[in-house]
Amino acid sequence: MTYAPFGSQGGHGDVHETSTVRPYAVTGGRVRSAMSDLPLEALVEVMPGGAVSSYGLPPERRAILQHAAHTYVSIAELSALLRLPLGVVRILVADMQEEGHITVHTSTPVNVHTGHGSSNSGLSLSVLESVLNGISAL
Repeated sequence: MTYAPFGSQGGHGDVHETSTVRPYAVTGGRVRSAMSDLPLEALVEVMPGGAVSSYGLPPERRAILQHAAHTYVSIAELSALLRLPLGVVRILVADMQEEGHITVHTSTPVNVHTGHGSSNSGLSLSVLESVLNGISAL
């Protein structure tokens, strides 16, 4: 099984850069990481200076930095672009986030405080009631 981490182009005279490294070798044999349950739609952004510090990184990690250097790119898109299994890309992205090369933006639900339990964060019940009253007045 071969993977082309930098993509392949169709046509005549192609230059195919392929890797014969097995996916489990790319992740060091790990099938999970602390944050490997990242959603497919999570967006990856390169931290300032992250692309500069790519020297010495494995090719798969450099490719992630290259693809996410100019725009947000989802984990699913990275998987397709690198031609690596989704689980492998999730582990690589989680590792790179822990190392401070990238940041991952997920759509986490808003914590709503409804008057029960802790009142440390979230929207208060009075704000929600005001919004509901405003909508009803329309």
